[in-house]
Amino acid sequence: MLHIVNKSPFQTSTLDTCLRMAQSGHALLLTEDAVYAATSGSAIEERIRQACGTVKVYALQPDLDARGVTAKLIDGVTLVDYGGFVDLVVEHPTSHAWL
Repeated sequence: MLHIVNKSPFQTSTLDTCLRMAQSGHALLLTEDAVYAATSGSAIEERIRQACGTVKVYALQPDLDARGVTAKLIDGVTLVDYGGFVDLVVEHPTSHAWL
């Protein structure tokens, strides 16, 4: 399953809920303001590092670039472009957008 989160982890608990539901072998794609969770120095950095041990974590590079935080990407998080986003959707038979 591909989990897609777009809300900032500092404004909603959506990402925390998603991480509790994600299982080994699932993938997580962070888009829009959710990409802040994939940056070093954030309050949720350790939670994302732990998640990388059980789920594959991706972040949409254009969203990181737009926010000026690409250089702060946490090790273990894979950058994808829009084509990579499409590839992830195709690769996973089920996807869930966390709103």
